Amino acid sequence: MRISALSALAIACGALSFNAHAFGDASIGNDSARTAGTGAAGGANSTDANSKLERCQSTLGTVTVVEDTGAEWYSQMQSYQLRSTIPVLRMLIQQSNCFVVVERGRAMNNMNQERALRDSGELREGSKMHKGQMVAADYTLNPTITFAQKGTGGLGGLLGAFGGGVVGAIAGSIKFNDASTMLVLTDNRSGVQLAAAEGSSRNTDINLFGGLFGGGAAGAAGGFTNTPEGKIVVAAFIDSYNQMVKALKDYKAQKVEGGLGKGGKLKVSD
Repeated sequence: MRISALSALAIACGALSFNAHAFGDASIGNDSARTAGTGAAGGANSTDANSKLERCQSTLGTVTVVEDTGAEWYSQMQSYQLRSTIPVLRMLIQQSNCFVVVERGRAMNNMNQERALRDSGELREGSKMHKGQMVAADYTLNPTITFAQKGTGGLGGLLGAFGGGVVGAIAGSIKFNDASTMLVLTDNRSGVQLAAAEGSSRNTDINLFGGLFGGGAAGAAGGFTNTPEGKIVVAAFIDSYNQMVKALKDYKAQKVEGGLGKGGKLKVSD
């Protein structure tokens, strides 16, 4: 029996309609999809921020976040389907109230476009787009992912030697996901590094139900059996940012006898 193109289209649309009904409406807000960097920021206020994120009572200055997109870690992260770290870092910074974030990324193209429209006379009168309105970035924050690996360890061999096959099967289904990150803060006027901090995070994938049982049990445990590498990286950045903020709260400028950049104390012999 031949099926016309119109009939085939109707069947396909019916299948799509059935699938959409079967899966239900998409949820708005889902705990299993969140990272450690959650919530929102608006000015000095934050909503649903991670309670472990360090906060400042007063801001320390303006900052821009810049990634080294040519670095090896950046290209490696693409294989994990991870993209720029800048959006989540900018949110964490604003939630903490430690710095005011200024735009120096791709959105600068849009800002320059508005200024070009102003210069061409196309903007309405009273648009309040004047020269001298942009805020300087006091500091630059440079992120680096120094290590990120899925399944960096397993306990199968160790526990298997003690507990036999069942314990070995359980332990063999446990994999640790580690991430280590670095943040470096630089003064834009002098070029002096003001702070550097390392952070880390570890999560555990447990494939217990999928490995020992199956069927409905495996499906029920699906939210626990796979932990995206991105969530671990975000948690590691929160740790490194917290470490940096703690150090900055007790900041003391480094001093060099004779002044910075004026020869230093380590002299070269004639």
